[in-house]
Amino acid sequence: MLDKEACKSYVIPIRDTLNVLSGKWKLPIIGALFFGARRFKELEREIPQITPRMLSKELKELELNGLVRRTVYNSTPVSVEYELTESGRSLEKVLEAMKDWGLEHRARVTGSDRRKKQMMA
Repeated sequence: MLDKEACKSYVIPIRDTLNVLSGKWKLPIIGALFFGARRFKELEREIPQITPRMLSKELKELELNGLVRRTVYNSTPVSVEYELTESGRSLEKVLEAMKDWGLEHRARVTGSDRRKKQMMA
């Protein structure tokens, strides 16, 4: 059995992580940026149902937490790109594991993995 201190030392970093990554849109934004730097409109197109206001808010929070870098290019018109920082890139294994779990879970819930097994039998 784990003691209270061991439990606390396990739970507190998880809470800290959730404080940085919480919300419906932060992880999809990070996921989109794994494929390279993107302009605002590109992110808006690649993340279904996100509003421009929410995308702007979430990008600002990700930038404040050091996961996303915003680069403004001195051009006409002004161009802005967003990309992951090293800290943001360090989430790749976490997101990959979440994606895999999500695919497996969806298959279990929808019964598609049972249908596959039945077809293979």
